[in-house]
Amino acid sequence: MVHLLLAVIYLSFISLGLPDSLLGSAWPSMYPSFGVPLSWSGIIFFIISAGTVISSLSSDRLTRKFGAGKVTVCSVAMTAIALFGFSISSSFWMLCLWAIPYGLGAGSVDAALNNYVALHFASRHMSWLHCMWGVGASIGPYIMGFALTQAHSWSLGYRLISIIQIVITAIIFLSLPLWKDRPVRSDDSDTEPSKPLSLKAIITLPGVKAVMITFFCYCALEQTAGLWASSYLVVAKGIAADTAASFASLFFIGITIGRALGGFLTLKMNDAQMVRFGQGIIVIGAAALLLPLDETAALVGLVLIGLGCAPIYPSIIHSTPDHFGADRSQAIIGVEMASAYIGSCVMPPLFGFLSRFLSISIFPIYLLAILLLMTGMHERLQKQTRKPAVQKAK
Repeated sequence: MVHLLLAVIYLSFISLGLPDSLLGSAWPSMYPSFGVPLSWSGIIFFIISAGTVISSLSSDRLTRKFGAGKVTVCSVAMTAIALFGFSISSSFWMLCLWAIPYGLGAGSVDAALNNYVALHFASRHMSWLHCMWGVGASIGPYIMGFALTQAHSWSLGYRLISIIQIVITAIIFLSLPLWKDRPVRSDDSDTEPSKPLSLKAIITLPGVKAVMITFFCYCALEQTAGLWASSYLVVAKGIAADTAASFASLFFIGITIGRALGGFLTLKMNDAQMVRFGQGIIVIGAAALLLPLDETAALVGLVLIGLGCAPIYPSIIHSTPDHFGADRSQAIIGVEMASAYIGSCVMPPLFGFLSRFLSISIFPIYLLAILLLMTGMHERLQKQTRKPAVQKAK
């Protein structure tokens, strides 16, 4: 039964990744039909991101009241309905309306599933879980591409993904009995939830500010690298646009493969070691981009940055119950998710602003600066949440 539940959880995370890259792949075909500028995709993205932040911060109360399984069912169902709403939208304001349940559903399921796996399963499963997100994020554009090629209809692409989400919702609903009475992985004896924590109470806990900044920096680095890598290669390295696009895609392939392999590395390394290992690989990758080397070095650098990113996010999530206690982990992970989404929204546009006035050549330096802050905050997290030797001996 445990393996069946894991399969359902993996499937749930594939469903989380499926819609994530749809807007980017479909928007060039969408915006002419709505009579809006190309840049207005940012409005949709902002509404979705705001919804994910709100639902992430609410995940502690929702999960305590309904349980991770029911929250996951409702969240995936909301996403399915929102995607169907996108497929029938005939004006831009309708897209904005459907973007609200789209974001609210994504944030809740992300926080609930991450906490459930952190509490009940080993670190390797967290790594493989996020690998499944990469699989979903990779499949989504292919389905949209099929719809655009075969039917010249972006709405069909959204509808197909919506149908898949509905099927996944039904599977998760049927699996609800499997979610009950799972033993908690953490050694913390205080595993029974008391009451939901307020945002003020959460932030005052030792180590919370450090982990929030760590997550902010990680997603800032990942999203900046994914968004600007191709432009950097074209402008700063003089690589042809089509070649640069292929190179940039290897960054995401590096993350997906890295998380698949990272699950095996967790058998020999703990969560903190996995994070440090990933940070070290990012340094090497950024250095390969920064140095005046050839195209091959740039290619290797992007792959290494992707590989380095791979273990960081799942390892920090998985260590949350150990740092803060199983009774507080859902509240903390909700705040972590919110910080991650804010980093994704703020830092890539900031790089665009800086590159306009300085040079896009600062791309690897920008990544290294974010990495430096992330590393410092992660080490502070370790120090502030380190348990006394007496407590470890129990």
